[in-house]
Amino acid sequence: MRNKTFVVAALLAAATLTLSACGSGNDGGKPVAVVSEDTSQKAATVLDKPFEKPDLVLTDTQGKQYDLRKETAGHPTLVYFGYTHCPDACPLTMNNIAVAKKALSRAEQDDLRVVFVTTDPARDTPAELGKWLKMIDPQFIGLTGDFSTIQAGARTLGISIEPTTKDKNGKLVSMHGTQVIAFSPKTDAGYVLYGEDATVDDYTKDLPRIVRGENP
Repeated sequence: MRNKTFVVAALLAAATLTLSACGSGNDGGKPVAVVSEDTSQKAATVLDKPFEKPDLVLTDTQGKQYDLRKETAGHPTLVYFGYTHCPDACPLTMNNIAVAKKALSRAEQDDLRVVFVTTDPARDTPAELGKWLKMIDPQFIGLTGDFSTIQAGARTLGISIEPTTKDKNGKLVSMHGTQVIAFSPKTDAGYVLYGEDATVDDYTKDLPRIVRGENP
């Protein structure tokens, strides 16, 4: 795995995580924590100061309340913010993880939590999220809810997202960071960050260690 340890900056740090090809810009607010260097050219970053898991209570694909901290406590967890109408980064990232996940043992697959939080809740209803994720991996967890709540949760991970807007061609787009954060089952802290260029091979090599709560 390609990795390097970076220091995680605190509030008001100058650098912010890059947004995906789905859009660009920033969310208009200061992130609670950000990575101190641009990680867009690196597959993964082992964080010197892990992120705290977001305190998010949203709605899952069954229409039930889902408390992220409570439901994923003690489980290796990958969290990604994106949307189902995304033309590139979101489906590629989720499919890469899904393929790599198949290399794990059945017990490890059942233990792993992969959480997809929509950045486009107006269109990504529980039913739509469920339909989209089922085609990728039925075990993946989809969450939707109030946009401001989702945006605030993303900001605690240094991930910038913006409300869905129309581009110059009138197409609805959701601008969002493309990072995947891996949380340890031992500490529940987010200690590894994957950039958009992380491949199936990167995840395949790293997931066994992530599941065990080890540094990849």
